[in-house]
Parts: sequence; C-alpha cells; structure tokens
Amino acid sequence: MEIIFMGTPDFAAYQLAALKDIYEVKLVVTQPDRPSGRGYKMTPPPVKVVAEKAGIPVIQPEKINTHEVISKLQDVNAEAIVVVAFGQLIPKSILEMAPLGCINLHGSLLPKYRGAAPIQRAIMNGEKVTGLTTMLMDQGWDTGDMLLTCEVAIDLLDTAGSLHDKLMEKGAPLLKKTLDGLEAGVILPKKQNHDEATYAPKITTKDRVIDWRQSALFVYNHLRALLPWPGIKFILNEKRVSLSNIELTDVKTDAANPGTVVEVTNDYFAVACLDYALKFTAIKPDGSRLLSVRDFSNGYNLSVGDKLQPLEKD
Repeated sequence: MEIIFMGTPDFAAYQLAALKDIYEVKLVVTQPDRPSGRGYKMTPPPVKVVAEKAGIPVIQPEKINTHEVISKLQDVNAEAIVVVAFGQLIPKSILEMAPLGCINLHGSLLPKYRGAAPIQRAIMNGEKVTGLTTMLMDQGWDTGDMLLTCEVAIDLLDTAGSLHDKLMEKGAPLLKKTLDGLEAGVILPKKQNHDEATYAPKITTKDRVIDWRQSALFVYNHLRALLPWPGIKFILNEKRVSLSNIELTDVKTDAANPGTVVEVTNDYFAVACLDYALKFTAIKPDGSRLLSVRDFSNGYNLSVGDKLQPLEKD
C-alpha cells in the first residue's frame, strides 16, 4: 500500500518509523523547522528526521491549504493518508483525496478528550483508562467516524510522559490493523456520539497554578499531568525550583495551611493539601543540577512553614 504520512512530534515520528517498514511511504508532510533550545537553533521536527534518514521525500508547508501543496499530494496518488499529531486543520480537498481516506490516530477513546492535550487531561481528571482511536477525518477537530480503538490503563504512578510512551507504542499496530482492514473492506466506520464528547484543550500557564486547597489525590493528578512538560515549577525561599518526584502519603493535614511545607527530612519534604500531604524527593533550582532534599535544605534553609508560591511568569 502506498501512503502519505502527515505528522510532527515524537509521537508521530515513532509511528512513521514503524509504518515505513510495512507500507510504501511516498511522501511525508510535517511542520517547518522551528527555533528550539537555549540558543534558539533551528531544529527539524522529529518526523522530518525519521523521514530523511529513510530517504523519504519531505515537504514542510507553513500552511497546508494552498494550491501548491494540494497539487503535490495529488501527484503522489496515494491509497491512504495517515495523520498523527500534524498540527494543522486539513482541508476537504485533502481529506477526500485518497481512496481509503485520511486516517487519524488520536490519543484518547473518542468521543472523550477531543483536542490538543488528551493525555494530560485524562491524568488530570483521574481517569484509570484511556486509549487510542483511529478515525476517518472530517473537517472538524477529532469529530470523524471512528474505525478502531485500543484501551490503555493509566497507572497511579504514570506521568504524562510515561502515558505518552505507552500510547505511542500501541499506535503503529493499531494503524496497521486499521489500514489493512480498510483495504480489505472489513472495517465499518462508526459515528461518534457527539453528546458524549469531552474536550482536552492545550496546556497553558493557568494549568500550572496549583490549588493546594484541593484533596491530595486531586493535586497529585494535576501535578503528574504536567510532567515532563511544562514541568512543576514554583518559588521556594525566593528561588525558582522545579519538582519532579511526587508521592502520595498518609500524613493527615487537617489543620495545616495548604501549600505549606509540613515536614522536612534528609530524603523528602512534604507539602499540605486539603486532607493529606504530598511528598517531594528531589528539587532542581534554576541554573543548578537536580538536588536531594538534604542538599537543597543545606543551601537554601528549607524549613517547616515555608510555602510554595506560584510563578508570576515563566
């Protein structure tokens, strides 16, 4: 089968790396190179890196809805177009171009968690199960007819990063099953129940303001949904710090001030929520390496009663 692949980040690159060994990928479409890192060096998207290494032609349109891009895609004459986290709304002329359609892999069990951040929002909401859905794309955002699904458990220790990797590994097998099933005519597309739809808007700076007055489980879910990106950052003792290692505890904090440090040891410090404390075992001050709680406490005098303050800006 000859296909066009459209995608941009690591999640999409992983699928391309697998599919290129199964199907004939005639063309890859991805976003333009962007400045990245401290030096703002122009950096290619992960999908481009995989495609070029495999010798697959790549185009990087700033806008996909142009006559030039549409003509290039038509010239390929692919049987299917596979879209994974591409990042642009695809016009009707492209959606209807391939005989088998434009097939999208989405990181949730649709119609739940349509949108840009299904992985993070599922963890924030305390979901125990999520998954992947393949669908025939239409002109809406994640509203097309569903093809196949794959469930994935969300462990209590999962962060957005670990769940991302779980889903990523399940993607290519589901896409292969979908493409082969469509080619054989054995998959019947199923309409989404739009009344059951929920949305997963992208993560913003507002999501990094933590309400410590909520239950420890609520705060824990919220924090682990921010790892590894955009990260958990606070002001602690007038120092910007990043936290990564979080644990639930059975330390009750009924009378404690939410967001306040209630215990400090050589191995961890605990912060009060509404009902229980959360434990943090490592701290990274800006401009420094990751420190143990003992080392941070020695350098910055961490004490019971200190408060984690939100960043005014990042």
